[in-house]
Amino acid sequence: MENQTYAAVTNSMEALATVEAPALSHFKNELRMGRPWHEALLESMGMWTTPEEEREGRIYRYVIAEEAFDWLLLAERLLDGVNGLAPQEAVEELLFRGRLPMGTSEKEMRRILGYNKYRGALNYWYGVVVEEALQQAVEEEVRKEMRGSGRVVGDDLGEEPFQRLYADSRDSLMRRFRKEKGHASRVSFSLTQMKEFTYWLFKHRMQYWDPARVASDTRKALIKLKELRGETAPF
Repeated sequence: MENQTYAAVTNSMEALATVEAPALSHFKNELRMGRPWHEALLESMGMWTTPEEEREGRIYRYVIAEEAFDWLLLAERLLDGVNGLAPQEAVEELLFRGRLPMGTSEKEMRRILGYNKYRGALNYWYGVVVEEALQQAVEEEVRKEMRGSGRVVGDDLGEEPFQRLYADSRDSLMRRFRKEKGHASRVSFSLTQMKEFTYWLFKHRMQYWDPARVASDTRKALIKLKELRGETAPF
């Protein structure tokens, strides 16, 4: 995704408090006319321009680091505003597993969402979803090695997984992230901030390791993701 595109949107402070009435209205109207719900949803996402909003005390941040588009969070927001007009089972499959109805191609998603949002969705997939799977895969490797050496394995694996992945401790990386992003050091992370931290770690890893190591780690993460969710494709 072109950084300047989202940077321009993110810098528009007026947009932060805007309720995206046109996108929501379009979604509702299309559903009432019998349009396939996922097509109407993607079209409404394509119309959406607000990168962040506060609604009922909750912060919705749809764009991470000006380049990763949390499309599932936006899907949740839009679906919450149509009062059950979309099929519940299919909605749950989307929100909990990230799956659109069978037959929805990446080409179709790219066409409806638009190039920038589609690229942003891919950035989110690899930078957050796949990165989380990679962390789990490495944690399992550490546990197996600890068991193999006769050590007691608990919930706390220490800093070994982070040292292997990012060549630094979790605490050190988190301090760097907080400082860079201006987050208070003694406040616990929200879910949104954890996503931002995960994406920041992904970018750090891309810069630190050579391409062969990065490719190997990506394959490992996709294998783990397939084990966890039965899929390796983003959509």
